[in-house]
Amino acid sequence: MPSLTKALNSQVGRKVMTGITGIGLMLFLIGHLAGNLSIFEESDAFNLYTHTLESLGPLLYVIEAALAFFFLYHAFLGISIWRQRKKARPEGYDTYKTKGGPSHQTLASRSMIISGVIILIFLVLHIWHFKFGPTYMTTIDGTQMRDLKKLVVEEFNKPLISLSYIAVLALTILHLSHGAWSAFTSLGMKHGETSKKVQIGAYIFAIVLMLGFISIPLYILVSGSV
Repeated sequence: MPSLTKALNSQVGRKVMTGITGIGLMLFLIGHLAGNLSIFEESDAFNLYTHTLESLGPLLYVIEAALAFFFLYHAFLGISIWRQRKKARPEGYDTYKTKGGPSHQTLASRSMIISGVIILIFLVLHIWHFKFGPTYMTTIDGTQMRDLKKLVVEEFNKPLISLSYIAVLALTILHLSHGAWSAFTSLGMKHGETSKKVQIGAYIFAIVLMLGFISIPLYILVSGSV
């Protein structure tokens, strides 16, 4: 056990765990987007989807607690790796040169901490905004449930809120494009053509995923409804 703890606390161990938690969070985002896009389906689909989640009862709290742990642990690992690099490289990125090959540093990689902190703050506000926001009720097939679709449409009809969401989601593309590539390379996919393919795939994945999320506030802002 001590050797395992030591391995996980090493710089390599933290990078591996960052990759594992990052992939877990990407899978969650895919599922979350799939559910959110039901807002474009027939009128009751989105409320039925959210009601199904709420009907999980205590299990939902367990899932939410696990997700919160994943997010916070991922953030902790990222910050600890960044701090360790800063200690080992006091001159900073501007004067640092890599050994044994070209650097993979990009705007996305250099801004991971900043974008990560902004995204973390956004997530807290997002959860507070919709989970604990105004409660509207509706009845579908004799079952009373929260009308979350009405709240989403109401809020995204406010330009400041929609544009703020779109801005943060665009920033998430930057974070996720490097994060997805880094996650897989930390797990061994970092050699030659494999690394290049993973990097291209990471960019495509980040752009498609975030455009899916952005489509919701953008469409509502432009059309006024869904």
